Amino acid sequence: MFKKILIANRGEIALRIIRTCKEMEIKTVAVYSSADADSLHVRFADEAVCIGPASSAESYLKIPNIIAAAEITNADAIHPGYGFLSENAGFSRICQEHNIKFIGALPEQIEGMGDKANAKATMLKAKVPCVPGSKGLLKNLADCLKTAEKIGYPIMLKATAGGGGKGMRLCWNAEECEDGWHSARAESAAAFGNDGMYMEKFIEEPRHIEIQIAADQFGTVCHLSERDCSIQRRHQKLVEETPSPFITDKLRKSMGDAAKKAALAVNYEGVGTVEFLVDKHRKFYFMEMNTRIQVEHTITEEVINRDLVKEQIRIASGEKISGKDYFPQAYSIQCRINAEDPHNNFMPSPGKITSYHSPGGHGIRIDTHVYANYMISPHYDSMMSKLITVAQTREEAITKMKRALDEYIIEGVKTTIPFHQQLMEDEKFNEGNFTTDFMNTFEMK
Repeated sequence: MFKKILIANRGEIALRIIRTCKEMEIKTVAVYSSADADSLHVRFADEAVCIGPASSAESYLKIPNIIAAAEITNADAIHPGYGFLSENAGFSRICQEHNIKFIGALPEQIEGMGDKANAKATMLKAKVPCVPGSKGLLKNLADCLKTAEKIGYPIMLKATAGGGGKGMRLCWNAEECEDGWHSARAESAAAFGNDGMYMEKFIEEPRHIEIQIAADQFGTVCHLSERDCSIQRRHQKLVEETPSPFITDKLRKSMGDAAKKAALAVNYEGVGTVEFLVDKHRKFYFMEMNTRIQVEHTITEEVINRDLVKEQIRIASGEKISGKDYFPQAYSIQCRINAEDPHNNFMPSPGKITSYHSPGGHGIRIDTHVYANYMISPHYDSMMSKLITVAQTREEAITKMKRALDEYIIEGVKTTIPFHQQLMEDEKFNEGNFTTDFMNTFEMK
């Protein structure tokens, strides 16, 4: 087992990892930018190293600075959390070269699943259901239009290096396809330095369902059931829940088996997720694989009573897993509390938190790094906390969330608490009747 782990991240996930490390009696090293000197992850780690100024490019994304911090503190492993360098194959490879264990996927696994076109080809070979689409990257506009005609509109153009909704265009006819080809390539080139495009059939009335998986270094894989992440805005998740109100026991097993096939196809090591689109007929299609811990790992932990960060660390240290699949024993919902104004198109709201009171009680969990007088920086993601409820039924989990949101006081900045309060009262949400298009018709009161 590792003696000291450096956490190459910030905010609530850094603090979350530190907590598990302390329970495992592993020393921790926090890295931080000058803007995060007063952050709780800096305070609660055993050691802390400043790695640069506020800009992510000069701190949390600066690989030489992070490796130097690991070497001067004698850390024998690095946990990247999520975001930043968590799915950076180059960083994983550099850790290997410096004899520092990267607590995540191996470089070739990240590369294999990070390129969406290659990932789809791998999944087709492994007989994992995939959305009909182009065979690899589209060569040019003529190839794009010909492929769209063959698949049948509507189609979705996607950047092979994409993420966060960038480089994606929905096209209902040939004219939109031509316009989308040019604009999506330009956007992808600007955002990722790669204008490679592929195409998929657009799935109508889709649910975004992900399967949590774990795989050890010896070829054993298990799944830990599903999470429904369909409530999202601009492809950014807002609320997650498990089990999904849409998924049947039979479908849950089929999707779990498919996710395990996907992990085995790339000899996956670690904790990760296989993400699927599920249409209104409950047919599911592979979308992508995330080779890291997820923001919403919390709700899975609550319903199967397992610490997923601990599982990550154990797998990285070479321990075997049992291979037992896990299914939900309760219901759990997570609301992402962001420093954004839901009445103003979710505009970011950086600034100082002047007052802070968190809810509590049975079945309430809060993962956060903020406190009264904490400054929400404009340099980073706007998420302040994750509010999680767990109960024996979905109805109880929603009722508990309503009560917790009413108790949650954050003043000084705008927050998404009012949005979540309205969502918990929404008839369609309460019925479990929603798709990834839900937010297109949702209006704040």
